[in-house]
Amino acid sequence: MKRLIRTVCWYTACMLLLAGCSGWQSALDPKGPAAGELAWLIWFFTALCTVVWLLVMAALIMPLARRPAPLGDLLVLEAAAERRKMQIVVAALGATALILVGLTLLSFFANRRLAAIGSDAALTIRVTGHQWWWEVRYENDQPNRILTTANEIHIPAGEPVRLVMTSTDVIHSFWVPNLSGKLDLIPGHENVLDLKADKPGVYRGQCAEFCGAQHANMSTFIIAEPRPVFDAWLKDQLRPAAAPMSAEAKTGHDLFLKRPCAMCHKIGGTIAGGTVAPNLTHIASRQTLAAGTLTMSRGNLAAWIANPQGIKPGAHMPVVRLDGDELNAIVAYLEGLK
Repeated sequence: MKRLIRTVCWYTACMLLLAGCSGWQSALDPKGPAAGELAWLIWFFTALCTVVWLLVMAALIMPLARRPAPLGDLLVLEAAAERRKMQIVVAALGATALILVGLTLLSFFANRRLAAIGSDAALTIRVTGHQWWWEVRYENDQPNRILTTANEIHIPAGEPVRLVMTSTDVIHSFWVPNLSGKLDLIPGHENVLDLKADKPGVYRGQCAEFCGAQHANMSTFIIAEPRPVFDAWLKDQLRPAAAPMSAEAKTGHDLFLKRPCAMCHKIGGTIAGGTVAPNLTHIASRQTLAAGTLTMSRGNLAAWIANPQGIKPGAHMPVVRLDGDELNAIVAYLEGLK
């Protein structure tokens, strides 16, 4: 009994510790209906499994705690024990079947509720996984209203959004725990994820399928904003890149277009039209660099351009040889792309 009490106390302490799993990138701190549905299932399954475990432990301990019977009563007790064993086995089988059927039905109806979230989605965003970054394209019936950006996904808070997902290389998995469950991005195939953020905020996501050396450095951020703020952001992002103002930035602009950078990256309003790397039209408006590996700053931008392999080994961005003045000029130019 003492061992049972210690085990129960330990299990309870673990449950209390789990209750503290909230906030930044936590499936137990839902901020949207999809995550809320999944969190409810997690807690229900955990509670039910806890009850089953406690009943099994009680069934194991009760015979051990019982006093041995006198020898003369052994035959009678053995016959009764066999009957009780059969009754317990039948009851356990029946309870197991009911639990499995019940959990299956719960999962089925939960999936139906998850599928209904995006039935009224007015915004469709195509997310493509690359090694190791996310391409984000806002679809629109008007070609001049289509926006392509990278790694950060802005959405209107309180409105359902549909994400259409695929991959260009290997299988990735998109997971923003506070807002939704995981969904795989499979080359040559499209999967759909519907989600909604209940209120404005920044929600971190992560690739949840090992996809290569820099899998751990493939994060994303969903930024939920009030509709007016989101509309203003979208309008700004659809504009061409701002013209360089300072002499240094103008030099950086010319260098960028003459170097291999323009063959991989696109900057709206310039001849840089590459599509194999992130769109840089408004790179300075983003919060991070290299899919969340670095925070956006002049120093980090310079470090990333100077030696991407030192920061993210295996990344497909090559090292471009630049002297100090050339590096500062290109950084000055990119720093003005807001």
